[in-house]
Amino acid sequence: MKAKTPNASKTVMTDLVLPSETNPLNNLFGGELLARMDRAASIAARRHSRRIVVTASVNHVAFNRSVPLGSVVTVEAKVSRAFKTSMEVYIDVWIDDRESGIKTKANEAIYTFVAVDETGRPVSVPEIVPETDLEKERFDAALRRKQLSLVLAGKLKPNDATELKALFE
Repeated sequence: MKAKTPNASKTVMTDLVLPSETNPLNNLFGGELLARMDRAASIAARRHSRRIVVTASVNHVAFNRSVPLGSVVTVEAKVSRAFKTSMEVYIDVWIDDRESGIKTKANEAIYTFVAVDETGRPVSVPEIVPETDLEKERFDAALRRKQLSLVLAGKLKPNDATELKALFE
């Protein structure tokens, strides 16, 4: 299986925030944004693996800025690291300033997907070869996040989480 770059999975979805998608403060519902991020991330994971993918976990979500009614929202997703059958997908959410057109980062999230066959059994995925400094940073951090998740789930002994331990030495 040939390794791929994060850019090969890049998915960009741009949409408008409509009145039916907002809360009483006229900001985009968090759940609506989560759904948009899930769709973009699943496309990125599918592009990377060329398989059916299922959401395994939502590892991190940061709602740093509200997204007002009428905003143009862009969700960008890329696979940041691939493991045996799973992929971490990093998602950045941008909003356009109505007057200047300048994009501002509003939110981010990290989702994990698993590639499966037609019967739902996990299948192997290609490795990721990061190219940019940001891709390399996200690639390295993904292993620490995975180790932390495994330690918290009791599936990895803390002493075996070498990348995680290195942060504290």
